[in-house]
Amino acid sequence: MKILFVKLGSIGDIVHTLPALAAVRRVLPGARVSWVVERRAAEILRDNPFLESLIEVDTKGLRRWPMSGETLTATRRQLRRLRASPFDLSIDFQGLLKSAFVARLSGARRRAGFDRAHLREPASRLLLTETVRVPERTHIIRKNLALASGALGLELPSVADSFEFPIAVSAEHEREAANIVQRIGERFTILNPGGGWPTKLWDPERFGGLADALLSEFGLRSVVTYGPGERELAERVVESSRRGAAVAAGPSLKGFYALARRAAVYVGGDTGPTHLAVAAGAPVVGLFGPTEWWRNGSPRAEDVCVERTDVGCRTDCHRRACSRWVCMDIGVRAVAEAVGERLRRAGRVSEAFEVSVGGA
Repeated sequence: MKILFVKLGSIGDIVHTLPALAAVRRVLPGARVSWVVERRAAEILRDNPFLESLIEVDTKGLRRWPMSGETLTATRRQLRRLRASPFDLSIDFQGLLKSAFVARLSGARRRAGFDRAHLREPASRLLLTETVRVPERTHIIRKNLALASGALGLELPSVADSFEFPIAVSAEHEREAANIVQRIGERFTILNPGGGWPTKLWDPERFGGLADALLSEFGLRSVVTYGPGERELAERVVESSRRGAAVAAGPSLKGFYALARRAAVYVGGDTGPTHLAVAAGAPVVGLFGPTEWWRNGSPRAEDVCVERTDVGCRTDCHRRACSRWVCMDIGVRAVAEAVGERLRRAGRVSEAFEVSVGGA
């Protein structure tokens, strides 16, 4: 059976779909699965052992008008790759018009997607041949698993302990992580101050204060990670640490993944690196404001979310700009205590304390 996964981006969206890929391949080991993804979000999927092929597209290029000769050539190339294999089934995990259009262009005889209530753009229903009803108020990973299960008529696992996140990491990515660890020491935490929306950001000065607290209380120094365009933000965190408890680092996505596998704990908001940290198995403390932990956060019960439960306007917020913006007004002490709780759940508090005492 030839199956096409359609999940174009973002990084977090792709990570949240990986367990569905792994589950399908476990249940149908003979299936040949391809994935179509935006080129700018493709790194996480490259060299994936569960994929027969990775089809990278540029939907922005497809929408340009008028098209240049170069754009037309690239567009034809993308369409040829989409149609190179007669897919039996495409599964649109994105729920947008452009993703449904890509599924339609693939030539798949069956095109499955979410039912209308769960489509981000309901008009995309017109390009699907069938829809799958998924549970209300459920984590996005389980929602994706339910879609794949319904499309294939198979029972797929929905317990967090069974979730697999197949990500291929090379020796080069491991060296990236090792070089950062050499700078900071074997016992470290990752602080990630970035986020796609301004409303998701926690104050960088508070991140700096958190780095100081983690050093004094647990003997953990911090790596402040950043992506494209976030270096200045990371440097503000480092400069805000009065004890020199943090260093900034900008690894590649897979270098970050390799680093997260070695971290004592990770702290960040609702952003791609947080979802990668979950995939890597790092103990996670999430800082959530305009979005929901139950939907986008870690599916593991032992991970911890710090959030304002006294702010009524958070319900179905999802605002990228806000005149009030109190949901991310979270104190350093609350986050430090959450880190301590997550370390205790991981059985790592005694290790951190011994390092702290030994280094005192």
